[in-house]
Amino acid sequence: MGKTATCISPVDGRVYVERPLASESEALAALARARTAQTAWRHMPLRERQAILSKATDAFVAKGAEIAEEISWQMGRPVSQTPSEIRGVEERARHMIAIAPDSLKDIAVEPKAGFTRFIRRDPLGVVFVVAPWNYPYLTAVNSVIPALLAGNAVILKHSHQTPLCAERFGEAFAAAGLPKDVFQFLHVGHDVAAKLIGSNGVDFVAFTGSVPGGHAVQAAAAKRFIGAGLELGGKDPAYVRADVNLPHAIENVVDGAFFNSGQSCCGIERVYVHEKVYKDFVDGAVDLVNRYKLGNPLERETNLGPMVRTSAADFVRGQVRDAVAAGAKALIDAKHFPADAEGTPYLAPQVLVDVDHAMRVMTEETFGPVVGIMKVRSDDEAITLMNDSEFGLTASIWTTDEAAAVAIGDRVETGTWFMNRCDYLDPALAWTGVKDSGRGCTLSQVGFEQLTRPKSFHLRTAV
Repeated sequence: MGKTATCISPVDGRVYVERPLASESEALAALARARTAQTAWRHMPLRERQAILSKATDAFVAKGAEIAEEISWQMGRPVSQTPSEIRGVEERARHMIAIAPDSLKDIAVEPKAGFTRFIRRDPLGVVFVVAPWNYPYLTAVNSVIPALLAGNAVILKHSHQTPLCAERFGEAFAAAGLPKDVFQFLHVGHDVAAKLIGSNGVDFVAFTGSVPGGHAVQAAAAKRFIGAGLELGGKDPAYVRADVNLPHAIENVVDGAFFNSGQSCCGIERVYVHEKVYKDFVDGAVDLVNRYKLGNPLERETNLGPMVRTSAADFVRGQVRDAVAAGAKALIDAKHFPADAEGTPYLAPQVLVDVDHAMRVMTEETFGPVVGIMKVRSDDEAITLMNDSEFGLTASIWTTDEAAAVAIGDRVETGTWFMNRCDYLDPALAWTGVKDSGRGCTLSQVGFEQLTRPKSFHLRTAV
C-alpha cells in the first residue's frame, strides 16, 4: 500500500482528508511536464498572463466561503478569522499583477552612439514552492503568483496538514484557463521533495517553514547552482514607548500575539514596555486576554482556536512551565478557559511577566498563544533586548513620535519595522528577514528579482 498524506483535524481529532503521496517517478514526470509547458508560457505576452491570473484570483475569491471553512477544519483557525486570509490572497495577488509590467520591463541603460543596450529579466524556469500550514494560502501566494507572472512554471508542495489548499489553487488556475502543466501541485514526502530539489529540473525553491527545514532545503540544493528563498522563523518583539497611545497599543499588541493562536512567523512573541506605562499596559493586556474565548473554531464567538496539533501545544506548555520554574509569573488563570485540556491541542492563552532572556520563552520560537512582557527604562535598553535574538523577521514600536520610530528602526535588526501596527504584510513592501529568519524576498517590485535572472543585450547597430 502506498504512503498517504493525512490531515488530522485539530478541531475534533478525526481524519479530515487523506491523499496518496506521489512517488519519485511521478514527481519527476510532473517536473518534466512543467519544463515543457514553461517554454510556451514564458513567451506568452505579459498582458495575457496578467489576464489569466486575474481570472484565477476571481475564481479563488468566488469560492472564499468554502475555502475559509476548510482552513478551520485543516489547521484550527476560527471561522471568525479565516476570511481575512481570503482577503489577503486577493490583495497580494492583485497588487503583484498590477505592478508586473513596471517590475518586469527591460532595464534601460544610458544611451551610447552606435549601440542598443538593455537588461532583460528572464524567467528562471521551474519554481518549486514549499508552503506551510499556518497561513496556507498567504505563504504560498507570495511566490506562486509572482513566479507565474514572470513566466515561470510552478510546482507547489503543500503541508500534509493543509493538502486541500494546493488543490484549491489548482482549481482556480484551471477555471481561469491557465495552460496545462504550467501550475501543478504534488502531495509528496520530504524525501521526494529533496530529490526534486536536487534534480536538474528545478530552477528555484521558495520555502516557508522552520529553520531546520531551511537547512534541509539548502542541503538538498547544495550540489546545484540554484537559488532558494527561505522564509523561516521569528521571535518578533514589540517595544511600547512611554509616549504611546496605550489603548491602541494594548488592543493591537494582544491581537498580534494571539491571532491564529500565536501560530504566525511574524506574530508578537515578546514585549518590552517602558517603565512609565508598564503597569497600565500589563493590566490592560491581561484584562483583554481574559475576555478571549477558547473553543471550537467553527463557532462564531470563538476567537482562539486549538493549536494545529497536541504536540505543538505540549511544546508551548513546556516553555511556560520552565519559565515559571525559573521565576516568571503567569498572569492568566487557565480556569477562565474551560476548553483548555492537557493532552489536547486546546491551550489557554498566557501572559508572562518577570521574564528574562535566560528563559526559553523569550529566546526560542514559541509559535503559540503565549507572550512574555519585560519592563525597560530606555530606548537603548529596548533596542539591545530586541536585537538579542537569533531571529529578525519583524519588529514593532508603539509610539506617537515618528522621527523616534525611524531612528530606533535603523538600529533594530529586522526585515520589517512597524510603527503602531504589527503582524501584517503590505504587498507593496519587501517581505524579507535577517539572521535565522531566512534570506531572499517576496512581494513588492523587489520580489520579482529572485524569480528572474538578468540577461544583457549588447547590440552594435553601427558597423
